[in-house]
Amino acid sequence: MAVFTPVTLDDLTSWMQQFPLGKALAIKGIASGIENSNFFITTETGEYVLTIFENLNFQQLPFYLKLMRHLADRGVLVPAPIANDQGELVVALHGKPASVVTKLEGASQMSPQPVHCAEVGKMLASMHLAAQDFTIQQPNLRSLDWWHETTPKVLPFLTDELQHLLRAEVHFQDAFDSTPIYQALPRGPVHADLFRNNVMFDGEKLTGFFDFYFAGCDTWLFDVAVTVNDWCIDIETGELDLARVDAMLNAYHSVRPFTSEEQVAWQPMLRAAALRFWLSRLYDYYQPRDAEMLTPHDPGHFERILRLRESRPVPALP
Repeated sequence: MAVFTPVTLDDLTSWMQQFPLGKALAIKGIASGIENSNFFITTETGEYVLTIFENLNFQQLPFYLKLMRHLADRGVLVPAPIANDQGELVVALHGKPASVVTKLEGASQMSPQPVHCAEVGKMLASMHLAAQDFTIQQPNLRSLDWWHETTPKVLPFLTDELQHLLRAEVHFQDAFDSTPIYQALPRGPVHADLFRNNVMFDGEKLTGFFDFYFAGCDTWLFDVAVTVNDWCIDIETGELDLARVDAMLNAYHSVRPFTSEEQVAWQPMLRAAALRFWLSRLYDYYQPRDAEMLTPHDPGHFERILRLRESRPVPALP
């Protein structure tokens, strides 16, 4: 877990007075995430999640928090941000931006079956449609521009073979980004990080999506690809599990049908989704930040996935 900014109960006691949540009673660090400092907090009115943002600034955060509020107001199961007595969703804590949101019930499903993948597919399509009228625009900050900026920072640490793989895939995605097919893909706000540990279940019932702090405006298909590359694979090998892939894609398609352009773009987008996380894991591994608790993810996992998505056919969209 990463806790970049420690927070004590004494710190919390006075800070929480600005929120309509009663007195702070307890705080506990959350054992996940490497981008922000996250805590469960207990108050007189219930349990909530406190996030201190280590990389995002006060100008960027309204997009994420207002998007979550927008989705929650439209019945999508996401944490609802809590405003303070001034109506603000982002408030300074230890000099850094922070927010408090409602806590979802349930637990992450780390060994998903097709039934879980279908639930995620339906909710993801519903989320995309519900966000269509969200008026704030912010690009996906971990897309093509970031890939170009970050690649030179990790290349010196890689073997010649891995350097070639990384450069070649960035070049491929550059070319694909300029095609009419790519430009025609439906787009809007996306989660962009919908891994197994960012979804909650109670048994087979999905209870919510959370951790929207990589969200941005991008193609909806990229969001689907990111999700399939985590939920619908054998974790050890990265191979796609066809039953789970079919369950997720058919459920998504039943809510928001895929377009003909998306059919063509599907394999390149699975490659893009693998590249995005391979590159970010390379960066976190070779350029680590100081933190109280931090264990970078293995970059090799998404290297394997990228190689597979490049070299093998993938199941077609419905």
